[in-house]
Amino acid sequence: MLNTEVKGKNLRIIYMGTPEFAVPALEKLVENGWNVVGVITAPDKPQGRGQKLVGSPVKEAAEKLGLHILQPTNLKSPEFQQELRELKADLQIVVAFRMLPEAVWNMPPLGTFNLHASLLPNYRGAAPINWAIINGETETGVTTFFLKHEIDTGSIIFQEKVPILAEDDLGSVYEKLMTIGAELVVKTVEAISTNEVNPSVQDESKALHHAPKIFKETGKIDWTNSAESIHNLIRGLSPYPAAWTEFQGKSCKIFKSGFSDRNMSEKQPGEWQSDGKTFLKFQTGSGTLEVLELQLEGKKRMAIQDLLRGMKL
Repeated sequence: MLNTEVKGKNLRIIYMGTPEFAVPALEKLVENGWNVVGVITAPDKPQGRGQKLVGSPVKEAAEKLGLHILQPTNLKSPEFQQELRELKADLQIVVAFRMLPEAVWNMPPLGTFNLHASLLPNYRGAAPINWAIINGETETGVTTFFLKHEIDTGSIIFQEKVPILAEDDLGSVYEKLMTIGAELVVKTVEAISTNEVNPSVQDESKALHHAPKIFKETGKIDWTNSAESIHNLIRGLSPYPAAWTEFQGKSCKIFKSGFSDRNMSEKQPGEWQSDGKTFLKFQTGSGTLEVLELQLEGKKRMAIQDLLRGMKL
């Protein structure tokens, strides 16, 4: 149990996050009356043709909520850490932010907890949602845990399980976990504020998979793999950054697919078949993959029937 004399919603909270995934939890904390005294997010980045500086989704949300915002370029800088100390936080919350130095995560008396988009210790790392789908999992979830030195290894506070359905892709699972994660953050703060948490050490025997960062090469389709594993790769990278292959001499992103265990006669992995109107199927190392939605280089995303209508194969 944590030692604390701080009770209720007077708890001074600092919230750290950057992307869209971190927005609902911040909004829910404020909506529920919690005292968020500061929001730490990434510096503005240049975007678009004009390279106009644009704030992160968390910054935009914090501005609408009228919260105090800090955008440090260096989390180790004495100036930033002094600003942080002056906010006199009791608790810090991290959702989809960068690595924190110990001087930062160890600053508040009640510690710092993180929301991670997997059932820890499984899928530690930068891309847990992607890899759970790519590996064909039928269940994932969200975990809150206290930060310590090693990434994603701290004591677990709460977990919530979420099924991964056959029709799910990265986009749909991301939405589910973002919503449920926001609720879990609030539940965790409530428990900490009333000293009703009993963190448990992570069971290393359950750390079955790692979730490293996704790179462009991660999404390159290897047609010698099975149709099912390629289908899961497509689901796990859709809508962004998307699995890809070469087709008709151009790079082609695939967003939606179906698969069958049946092989096409006399076709080698990577060879395709189409009636020129309604379907495009690829032979894989085992089974057939049907492309349902794709985007050819320089074109927009479209259903396969629309693509076939406008080009000759």
